[in-house]
Amino acid sequence: MFPVLLVSAVVLTSNQSSPKETPTQWNGFEKRDFVVAGRKAFVVAPERAAVGRPWIWRTEFFGHEPQADIALLKKGFHAAYIDLQDLYGAPKALDAMDAFYDHVTNERGLAKKVVLEGFSRGGLFTLNWAARHPDRVACIYNDAPVCDFKSWPLGQGAGKASPGDWQKCLKAYGFTQKQALEYDKNPVDNLKPLAGAKIPILHVCGDADEVVPFGENTMLMYRRYRQMEGPMEVIAKPGVKHHPHSLKDPTPIVNFILKHAPVNGLEDPAPAKPAAQADDRKAMRANATLRGSLIPSRRKFAEGTGHVAFLGGSITEMDGYRPIVMDQLKKRYPKTKFTFTNAGISSTCSTTGAFRLAEDVLAKGPVDLLMVEFAVNDDQDAQHGKRECIRGMEGIIRHLRRHNPQADIVMVHFVNEGMLQKLAKGEEPLSSGAHEEVAKHYGISSVHVARELDRRIAAKTIDWKQYGGVHPAKPGNQMAADLVAMVLDQAEATRLGKQLIAPYPMPAPLDSGNYERGRFLANSAATLGEGWELSKPAWPQLKGECRPRFRNLDLLWTETPGAVMTVPFTGKTLGAYVLAGPDAGTIEVSIDGGPFQPVGLKHAYSGGLHYPRTVILSGDLTDGKHTARIRLSKSDKPTAARVVRLAVD
Repeated sequence: MFPVLLVSAVVLTSNQSSPKETPTQWNGFEKRDFVVAGRKAFVVAPERAAVGRPWIWRTEFFGHEPQADIALLKKGFHAAYIDLQDLYGAPKALDAMDAFYDHVTNERGLAKKVVLEGFSRGGLFTLNWAARHPDRVACIYNDAPVCDFKSWPLGQGAGKASPGDWQKCLKAYGFTQKQALEYDKNPVDNLKPLAGAKIPILHVCGDADEVVPFGENTMLMYRRYRQMEGPMEVIAKPGVKHHPHSLKDPTPIVNFILKHAPVNGLEDPAPAKPAAQADDRKAMRANATLRGSLIPSRRKFAEGTGHVAFLGGSITEMDGYRPIVMDQLKKRYPKTKFTFTNAGISSTCSTTGAFRLAEDVLAKGPVDLLMVEFAVNDDQDAQHGKRECIRGMEGIIRHLRRHNPQADIVMVHFVNEGMLQKLAKGEEPLSSGAHEEVAKHYGISSVHVARELDRRIAAKTIDWKQYGGVHPAKPGNQMAADLVAMVLDQAEATRLGKQLIAPYPMPAPLDSGNYERGRFLANSAATLGEGWELSKPAWPQLKGECRPRFRNLDLLWTETPGAVMTVPFTGKTLGAYVLAGPDAGTIEVSIDGGPFQPVGLKHAYSGGLHYPRTVILSGDLTDGKHTARIRLSKSDKPTAARVVRLAVD
């Protein structure tokens, strides 16, 4: 065992895959080879996985001095590798690493936080990828690592140049010599993201390394990282050159890793299942994506209380998947006193959901677990391009997490016939694709009922009629609830300990125009000009159905072309939650005395129904005080506007 030269005083507290795999053996463990992002990859599995399925990711030279990897496999870790030869940690390598990470965490169930292991040039990969994704890294073990490509392979300092590798490095980064010399994102220059996340780092090096000089790589990085209060340890091997790597006795390495990626027992052996059933569950799992471990909500449930809210359209409001999930939760946590909120309103989209979240959900108290679905209604609303799908769903997520930073969320993507036709062609529907983009950005678990139905239809185990159509029948609702249960099952593979529960991080928004501060204005805030009323419309005299929940509400409404109401508001977006029936017309909006801009109210389903929807009257304004003038256009006859509430972000 080599002496510890420097020890940090900082302690951390708390896709494209090959369709056919041939298992082989590696040091007595099962090895599965596959392809991700066009590159060869593999995962080596322990005889019995540790709870939470931890893993160590060797970025280069897998199998060289493998003693630490073998010791961790014996403790229940998986070991993984993707071939990124000749890419030297360049952005294209990091993109392939992203695809590999998504594959092994989402499709193979490995832990969301990984132990990175970089031998020699592998240090460029571990440190660059950790800087890109500090939230995905449990700790880093590097061995004689390259921390600056100007040191090696360029050989600008004390080390020897490797001209062939340098030319390959320039090609990988797409740099000229001048650009490479000016580059300021080498690991030694880009430690702030790692230090900010307090990622623990261990380097094992020879202090006489002639290839990757110790002083201008590990020691330079150590000084800078410690100045940033980053936790780092260095084991220096006196008089040792670049080889041999690692330690004959890997115990110090293994102990470091176990300290920061602890093993809390081994998974119970899965009960034997018929092969066909096991294969079907494996296929289902691809459509039940756990991101994180839902520890905050599970902790609350285990302590005896829990607020679970369901937000969506008619699929949520109806007696469908929601009551099945409620029953499953009560059986899963029999001692928990649950509060369940049904915030489903038929026909409403994610835009409406973002503006009504405060009144319909958050007013009932902090939410521990939110189930949210809007893919179908976003798909069938003409205003919902990708931007509007993201703005609505992202607004819901951010508003909820500002109200309770520890709120857990499961997004559920249901399906209509048009979406199903796209899936059958191998295309992702716009709405579910946009919502899934939000889910990935915020690390939110998701259930893709649409893809699961497409898979089962292709396997001829169900058809669209048996599923129940847009409003699922019992088999369709059970399918959705089973997928939700599968997400919860995966989450429970990570045991609840006494770990501190930190607030979820709030990354930069995908769209700064999202509706995260969405709310409704009181109808009394509007000054009504002649022709506008605040009262109950005479529904029996109007064509088209009005749903019971709206019939007794006082609305802002007019049937007088040219009638104007004035609304002062503070924000950057103004919308209107309307009932758009057969006579729905066009309203025209002027902001702060500007020209009037037309906004159509009708929906494709307005012919026989006063359809509830939110239209954006004006967006991307300067965030501040504004005055809107809203008038009914004279261009449509017959024409009307019926506003349930005005909406502001």
